Amino acid sequence: MREAPARTSEDLRRTLARIDGRGYPAYKEIAGAYDFGRFVLRIDHVQGDPFASPSRLRIVMEPGRMNLPAWAAATPLRRVATADWLIRRFDRAIAAVTGGGARRGSGKSGLIAIDRPGQEVLPRTACVVAEGRVEVRFFAGLPAAGRRVLGKQAMEMLCGDIPQLVERALVLRPGDEADLQRHVNTVEDQAALREALAGLGLVAFVGDGAILPRESGVSDRPLRGPNVVPFAAPPSLAVEIDTPHRGRVRGMGIPRGVTLIVGGGYHGKSTLLRALARGVYDHIPGDGRELVVTDPTAVKIRAEDGRRIEQVDISPFIRNLPF
Repeated sequence: MREAPARTSEDLRRTLARIDGRGYPAYKEIAGAYDFGRFVLRIDHVQGDPFASPSRLRIVMEPGRMNLPAWAAATPLRRVATADWLIRRFDRAIAAVTGGGARRGSGKSGLIAIDRPGQEVLPRTACVVAEGRVEVRFFAGLPAAGRRVLGKQAMEMLCGDIPQLVERALVLRPGDEADLQRHVNTVEDQAALREALAGLGLVAFVGDGAILPRESGVSDRPLRGPNVVPFAAPPSLAVEIDTPHRGRVRGMGIPRGVTLIVGGGYHGKSTLLRALARGVYDHIPGDGRELVVTDPTAVKIRAEDGRRIEQVDISPFIRNLPF
């Protein structure tokens, strides 16, 4: 149910006007909840200094006021996928509304930020989608000149920027539902593939057409360009698995037991292993690894740097290598 705070956005404006120019601790007076009509703004923690960790805020909305379809929160998996989609929209909206991180004074003044997700779709506390309620949790640096309250700038930020963020990121417009549907469907297909592994005697699956290389060693985004080779399953390991949205997909099934990945330098061994290690997580549409799934109990084990093995016969592993 929607919260019913005693104060309104006008009360927040009046408080900010009253404390303008006072010492920074005066910001403590704005802690609490404010009704903006479409949403409730909750200021949970007010930083004690403009150079300290930013204040913690929440936007609380009813799904109906967001035009959020009922199917988007119908299952736990859909709620996670929908929350992930909303976080990414909110992050992009911050850049658009604030001009990419404009400051309003000393320290972290004017900063608005949300925990930015990577390529995986995971349960996160930055956004919670529940029955009858959506919460988006983010950080804001309350404006100050030195250690004096900048009430006017704070008013622009809390009563101007944040409502804009809500309209841009949290209120669905025509066409947004189709994008959300694609996001949710992608996650549900990955879950279906992962669930099918055990019944097929597999520990992992790599779908045909998957893009496994990343754009750099410090980026998890997919490599782009005409020279990128999509994955194709060898016939000896090819399997087909049904998914609820894509239908039947073909790819390489890795069976339970010992499997070796061999090949020359720069042939993609490490790239495949990295993709398999991340296959315990769902990935966003366009990541390239949407059809790469691994048994959720899988773990990656790596020898400690500097360790070595001596006087062990490994000929059974290498006797029949290709070429």
